[in-house]
Amino acid sequence: MDHVISRDGTKIALTREGAGPGVVLVGGGLDDGAENAPLAAVLAQRFTVVNYARRGRGASSDTPPYAVEREVEDLAAVIGAAGGAAHVFGTSSGGALVLEAAASGLPITSIAVYEVPFDMGEDWPRLWRAYVERVTLAVAENRRADAVELFMRLAETPDEEIVGLRASPWWENLLALAPSLAQDAACLGTGQPRRLGEITQPALVLTGDARDPAAPRWIRALDPAADALVAGIAGARRGTLAGQPHTPDPDVLAAALAEHFTS
Repeated sequence: MDHVISRDGTKIALTREGAGPGVVLVGGGLDDGAENAPLAAVLAQRFTVVNYARRGRGASSDTPPYAVEREVEDLAAVIGAAGGAAHVFGTSSGGALVLEAAASGLPITSIAVYEVPFDMGEDWPRLWRAYVERVTLAVAENRRADAVELFMRLAETPDEEIVGLRASPWWENLLALAPSLAQDAACLGTGQPRRLGEITQPALVLTGDARDPAAPRWIRALDPAADALVAGIAGARRGTLAGQPHTPDPDVLAAALAEHFTS
């Protein structure tokens, strides 16, 4: 484990492995970098891969007040650790941060995102705003369990699964990461894409196709959202990982990313 210091003094923990062109991995909701670790190991066969814990997660520190711009500065510092310029991949809500960073002019060679949880429905900005207000207040009042439950209910998690998770060994880890839910909500903005016209890097927009017709709304919204990203980013390419869910097989994902990063 290594670290870099962001512009505001925040310590950002990271791991670095492999050799070759730089690739930075950006994690999503309730993740401290662990979810991308298997992907990093595969990509490290061809690239110098930097995987990091976003501010306030895992071994990374935090410096209030939060702003999305601070997370962009964090990513800039991490890109420096990858060699000064890098390909950047973001999964889920981490993809929203990657899009914002690319639009902000960071030294990013190319970007790839997987299943960014935007929703193009006309009613979504109102529903999303209500969630953001509630989860932000819960975090501010240190009601971590309430914040996690709000997130799970937004994802239409069944009551019995929430009860089971509360009794599981993973619950304490989720509570530790609960403050990051407000940060992810901020990165997703209105819940719909923005600034896409300012992205000039080659972009790959990926989704899986393991879809249940009875899946929650956020799952059913992933494909229309990905189509909107491709329509809004000049020259963006659309890709589908056959048979893959929201957390895809790292070998399958790595193959798609490697092709994009070397094309």
